[in-house]
Amino acid sequence: MVPYSRKTWRDFIDSTRDAIAELGAEIGISDEPERRVKCDKMVFAHYMLGLTLNHTARDWEDEIRAAKECGIDGFALNTGSQDHWLDEQLTLAYQAAERAGGFVLFISFDFAFEWTVQQVVDLINRFKYSPAQCVVDGRPFVSTFEGPQWAENWPLVRQATGGIFLVPDWASLGPHGVAQKLDIIDGAFSWDAWPKGCNHKMGPDEDHRYLQALQIEKPGIFGTPNNKHKYMMGVSPYFYTNLPQWNKNWYCSSESLWYDRWQQILEVQPDFVEIITWNDYGESSYIYDPHRDDQVVPGADAYVKGHSHDAYRAILPHFIQAYKAGKTKAKPREHLEDVAIAWYRRTPASAGHHGETVWGQGGDALAAHGAKDVISVVAITKEENTVTVTLGDGKPREFQTARGSSYFEIPFDENTLGPVRLRLNGQVTEGPDIHCNCEDKVNFNAVVIQVPARR
Repeated sequence: MVPYSRKTWRDFIDSTRDAIAELGAEIGISDEPERRVKCDKMVFAHYMLGLTLNHTARDWEDEIRAAKECGIDGFALNTGSQDHWLDEQLTLAYQAAERAGGFVLFISFDFAFEWTVQQVVDLINRFKYSPAQCVVDGRPFVSTFEGPQWAENWPLVRQATGGIFLVPDWASLGPHGVAQKLDIIDGAFSWDAWPKGCNHKMGPDEDHRYLQALQIEKPGIFGTPNNKHKYMMGVSPYFYTNLPQWNKNWYCSSESLWYDRWQQILEVQPDFVEIITWNDYGESSYIYDPHRDDQVVPGADAYVKGHSHDAYRAILPHFIQAYKAGKTKAKPREHLEDVAIAWYRRTPASAGHHGETVWGQGGDALAAHGAKDVISVVAITKEENTVTVTLGDGKPREFQTARGSSYFEIPFDENTLGPVRLRLNGQVTEGPDIHCNCEDKVNFNAVVIQVPARR
């Protein structure tokens, strides 16, 4: 009999436990004894329906396929009452999701626009019986972007639709304000997914305050069974917008945001997760690149063109799997390759005019003073490994990864310019160059690459 060291047995036990957890999450079972129930955790992506004027059925099929491939369960369809193509595109979306199977949709009413009760009721009733409609506790899932001023209308909507599962984003009220309306809602969604002004990072404190607020017992005929209100946590990879027509011009620190926020999701373990966003190009928070010029709002093309974000999705299968399995650390999925992604701005923050862009929404400092000139790297590897980053003609920088997920930063400045090369397991991806040639003003958006390259 071959003797095994204690470390060998421990590694065997850990790998077996991880394999069981992965299988459990696939079929809806958690490996933790107190949580051996059907897994109802879901991950959605916030989808801007207003950018789909010329979308075809094929467009919807392609995007749903891409979302499913990285583990996303459905789209939250941000819907504004002013869009004349709303009915057509909602129909195409639901039809595509029905054909795809295993993918859900729900309407997120955007209360930056005016809605009547009848409009809301009609849309819910129209799609509530679709096989692709997201349903929780037997009721169609419904969300919002803001709209606390409309709160007293939701009981009328419930009555006219036969019941809904309402999880609005009322972030303007904060956790304390939301706690005053638990008899109207079934849960809460927090849009708080970026660092505040003049802050490089954010923590999960606000998420914990929401969880505490949602546990307050406040019985009402519209509450969920046993007064258990759900929490949907927001996660975003990036934020930069410069759209003077809407008085928007700020950058939120995003150097480590995509990694940090997923780590916080694993810590908090919310009921649902919503990625902000799938396709909001005007705010640089997209994880799916535009395929037509008319998908990008006027003015945003200047900072979106040439700045692919598709590679942000490469790490999602691993983090989503860990979240659904109730893990506190991301573990690589056995049937997937090791992967690394890198995101970076293409110029130093001081390379051109700052464009009056401020650091964070409502910030009182310039983004050029807060944006860090770094290449951000996330790697997910099955074992300890080496990731190499080379900038231009500079010396390759090697980083040792841990088993699971790792994060690194590589600084750059006016003296370290050129293309970015990312190497893992003998494969290399070369990304666009970092330079100092700002034609107008600094572009605070990032470009994202991955290795292995997307196929």
